[in-house]
Amino acid sequence: MSLTKKEKITLFWFRRDLRLEDNAGLYYALKSPYPVVPLFIFDRNILDDLDGKDPRITFIYNAVEKIRKELKQHGSDILVYYDCPLKVWKRLSEEFEIAEVYTNTDYEPYALERDRDVFNILKEKKTVFKTVKDQVIFEKKEILSGQNTPYTVFTPYSRAWKEKLNDFYLSSYPTKKYLKNLQKWSGSSIPTMGEMGFEVSEYHFPDDEVSETLLEDYAEQRDFPALQATSRIGIHLRFGTVSIRQLARKAKDHSAVFLSELIWRDFYQQILSNFPEVGKGKAFRSAYDLIRWRYDKDDFKKWCEGKTGYPLVDAGMRQLNAIGFMHNRVRMVTASFLSKHLLIDWRLGEAYFAEKLLDYDMAANNGGWQWAAGSGTDAAPYFRIFNPAAQAQRFDPKGEYIKKWVPEIGTSEYPEPMVDHKMARERCLEAYKKALDQAR
Repeated sequence: MSLTKKEKITLFWFRRDLRLEDNAGLYYALKSPYPVVPLFIFDRNILDDLDGKDPRITFIYNAVEKIRKELKQHGSDILVYYDCPLKVWKRLSEEFEIAEVYTNTDYEPYALERDRDVFNILKEKKTVFKTVKDQVIFEKKEILSGQNTPYTVFTPYSRAWKEKLNDFYLSSYPTKKYLKNLQKWSGSSIPTMGEMGFEVSEYHFPDDEVSETLLEDYAEQRDFPALQATSRIGIHLRFGTVSIRQLARKAKDHSAVFLSELIWRDFYQQILSNFPEVGKGKAFRSAYDLIRWRYDKDDFKKWCEGKTGYPLVDAGMRQLNAIGFMHNRVRMVTASFLSKHLLIDWRLGEAYFAEKLLDYDMAANNGGWQWAAGSGTDAAPYFRIFNPAAQAQRFDPKGEYIKKWVPEIGTSEYPEPMVDHKMARERCLEAYKKALDQAR
């Protein structure tokens, strides 16, 4: 049964919320007066800039296929396009009687601009366009300071976040109860990976479950990269194949430290929302844009390839290049090394992580890099500079993580440190102080 083009419908637009269960926007769409037709767009504005071997596209493709399979069990289907969203929406608005469109809010600069343009297209047809909070517990200005301003330091934000939290914010949306309101139809087609210019990845993606055992041991073990003690849930949060509400409920019951990591995620999302310039290449603390960075291509290449002569840094970069993941403790060390030891612009590292990380999220990645570089939302002074050797001794004392990713460690094949720690620290402090003095 094909879609009729005369009957009024509601469209639900999947983006970074690739699941049917506990999906806020889908819930409200299903509660609308019209039958619901799901939609997904493989956005050429994003995909055409990616490498054809990028595993993330396979992950997204598999998630869309899973949704499609579940919809078919309810006698429905999903429209899937590979194109620029504005072209798709112009076409849809001409082909169908669309009464309402629902989608979950995306806070990144490109997404906000895209949604404004889609809103204007639909407005011409008198179609209602509604966005709904789904990927965070608290968004935008839901958590404000006593001065009614957004928090820019994590600790007081976290305290206010916990004070506001109650069962309402953690409650799941009972979407499956209303799937009977889906439009009954079939016959959609999905562009193949090859047609979109991508190879099917053989990568084994992390599981979407976080065990209670991992959560209960998380506080004690999370900083040791040789242990399998982190959730690896990031890619599922990034593309919405898990619900943040379900995950937060589990964390609340089993691990205050893991819950704190989810609060960090909300914190950086509200920073991006309230200070959008950070998503456009600007330092959160504008004075740090005056730093005179070293744009040394050879040094940057050594960092990218994991050939710095600092074992923990090299292990992290090689892990990233090999599997699209890096342990969070090591992310901090590698980011600090690039921006402070090498005095190379943190934005170059941010872009490299964006290209390589399977769990790349703009708000978290930008927040983490600016934290490491000292330019971000961090109460600590800029002269906090990680010592990579000391970090390795503390968090990989037996060298298990390092040996896994740097097997030539201890041989003549392994390079000498590319920069002396003491010299690099002094150079960094001088450059930072000069920039901050200039800003005064």
